[in-house]
Amino acid sequence: MKTLKLVTTIVILIFTFSCNQLEKTNKENSTTGLYKLQQTIYHGGDIITMAGDIPNYVDAVVQREGKIVFTGSKEEAIARFGGKALEVNLEGKTMVPGFIDGHGHVFNVGLQALSANMLPAPDGEGNTVSDLQRLLRDWILKNKDFIEKTGWVIGFGYDDSQLDRYPTKEDLDAVTTDYPVIIIHQSGHLNVLNSKGLEIAGYTAETKDPKGGKIRRVLGSQEPNGILEEIAHFTVLIRDFLPKVTTELQDNMLLKGQNLYASFGYTTAQEGRTTPDGTAALERASESDALILDVVSYPDILSNRKAATSKYHGNKYYNGYRIGGVKLNLDGSPQGKTAWLTHAYHVPPDGENKDYHGYSSMSDEDAYKHVADAYQNNWQLMSHCNGDAAIDQYVKAISKANKEFGNDDRRIVIIHAQTAREDQVKSFVEQDIFPSFFPMHTFYWGDWHVNSVLGKDRAYKISPTNTALKLGLKFTSHHDAPVALPSSIRVLSATVTRRSRSGDVIGPDERVSAYVGLKTLTDWAAYQHFEEDSKGTIEVGKVADFVVLDKNPLKIDPLEIENLNIINTYKNGQVIFDKNNIDNIQ
Repeated sequence: MKTLKLVTTIVILIFTFSCNQLEKTNKENSTTGLYKLQQTIYHGGDIITMAGDIPNYVDAVVQREGKIVFTGSKEEAIARFGGKALEVNLEGKTMVPGFIDGHGHVFNVGLQALSANMLPAPDGEGNTVSDLQRLLRDWILKNKDFIEKTGWVIGFGYDDSQLDRYPTKEDLDAVTTDYPVIIIHQSGHLNVLNSKGLEIAGYTAETKDPKGGKIRRVLGSQEPNGILEEIAHFTVLIRDFLPKVTTELQDNMLLKGQNLYASFGYTTAQEGRTTPDGTAALERASESDALILDVVSYPDILSNRKAATSKYHGNKYYNGYRIGGVKLNLDGSPQGKTAWLTHAYHVPPDGENKDYHGYSSMSDEDAYKHVADAYQNNWQLMSHCNGDAAIDQYVKAISKANKEFGNDDRRIVIIHAQTAREDQVKSFVEQDIFPSFFPMHTFYWGDWHVNSVLGKDRAYKISPTNTALKLGLKFTSHHDAPVALPSSIRVLSATVTRRSRSGDVIGPDERVSAYVGLKTLTDWAAYQHFEEDSKGTIEVGKVADFVVLDKNPLKIDPLEIENLNIINTYKNGQVIFDKNNIDNIQ
C-alpha cells in the first residue's frame, strides 16, 4: 500500500536520525546558500493561491526575506527580479500555502516519538495484546537511558477498536514489574497501568472514581484492573509521569514534534492543551530561537491558566511562539467511549449498562464559569466537545456569555464537534462558534463508530463538514496529533472522501470538494487563528510559507489524494523539510 509505505518511510527517517544530524543538515543547507536566499522566484508548476471561493492559479511567486513580494506571470517575475534571485523550477509539481494546524499537540507528538509505538496498522504494529507486549519489551531494551532518567516505561497509541481484547494490568505485569508502566490510548483520553504504576498512583479498591473520570475495576470486585479514563488518566499523566521527564527530554520532544510536523507540510503548529511543562519548553525554545515552525499555544484553563497572562499571549510571535488563548475540555473520546452523548452508545463498554452514554467533565455551572473567565479576559477560547451532550453544554454557556459580555469577533472555537446535530451546527452560526472538525475519524474509526460506538445513522453524520458548509460556516479539519500522525494528506483525503479502513464511505452526504479540503488547512485555518492578514493564501505581503506537492490534489481522482507526497516545506522562504534530502541521508 503506497500510503503505508510513505508513512512508514517518513516516520522511520524522521525519528531514526538524531537531532544533531538534522540541525547539522539545516545549517549546512543555509550556509551553502541553497535554502536561505534573500529572493527566490518559484515557477514551472501549478501554484494555487487559495484566495477566493474558487481555485485561482498564478504562474510565478517571488519571496524576499520571508515575505511574498510578487505573484503573477513568469515573464514579469523574470523581468523584475531575474538575476537578483534564485529561480526554483517546480518541474510540474504543485505549490500551495503552508499548512496551518487547526488542532493538534506538537509538544505531545514529541512524547509519542519517545514512547513505544503501539499504533495499529497502517501506522504501527500494535494489532494484538501480544504485539503490545512485544513492542514494550523491545522498547525497554533500547531505552535504558529514558527509563533511568524518568523511572517509567511508556507506550503510546494502543487502540482497542483494532485489538483482539482490551489490555489490563496483568498484561503489562507480564512485561515488567520492576518499573511502573503506562500505555496511553490513541485518543489520549485513557491509559493502562501495571501494578507498579497503580501503586505509585495510589489507586486501590478503596479509591473512589474522581469527578469526570473512572477507574475501571476487575469484574466482580472493586480492585482496579489498570484501565483509567479521563481525569483518572490525566491525573497520573500530569502528577506522576510528566514531572519525571527531564528538561533535556522535553526539549528533545519539542524538536522531534516540529520535525514531524514539517515533514507533513505544516508551517504553523498548535499546542492545543498546553501543560505547565509544555509552556516551559515552548518558552525555552522561543528564548533560544529553537523553533522552526510558528507554534500557537492554548494553555489548559484549569491547570495552566497563569500561562495565559504571560507576555507571550496575543497575536505577536516571539521567535515563533505565542499564546493564542485558552483550552477547555468538556468530555472525552468517542472511540474510547467516554464522550458525553445525549443517547446511549450503540454497544456499551464492558461493565456498563445499555443506557450508558458517557459523561461530562464538569457541571454546567463550572463550564460557564470557565467560559465567562475567558470572555472577561478577552481570551480566545477553544473547547473540546465530542459528544452532542457536551456540545449542548458548550453552546448554552457561549450563548449566555455572548448575552452578558458581547461577542466582538472572539472566534470562539469548538474542537472536534464529532456528533454535532444539524440544530447544533445552526447554533454555531447563531453564536459565532467556529468548528474545527475531525474527519480523520472516518478513516481510523469509521467502521468502529458504525458497528460499536454510534450505529450507522449517527456515525454517518460525524464531523458534519458539508452541513456546516451549506450553512455558510468556515471550519478547519485537523489531525489532533498524537491521536494520529500529523498527516496533512490523511486529513485532506478523509475530509474529501470519508472512506474508512474497510472502504465504506462514512456519510457520503458530508463529503466536500478537494478545494474546500485545502481551505480547511490554509485560508480558513489562518482565519481561525486571527492570522488571515499574514498567512493562509499566496498573496503579496503575506509570509512565504509554502508546501510543494508531487501532484495537484484538485486535478486527480479524490481516491488518489491519500497517495500524495510532500516534497518540500518552506517556512519564511527557507526549506524546513526536503523529502529528497531526507531520503538521501545514509
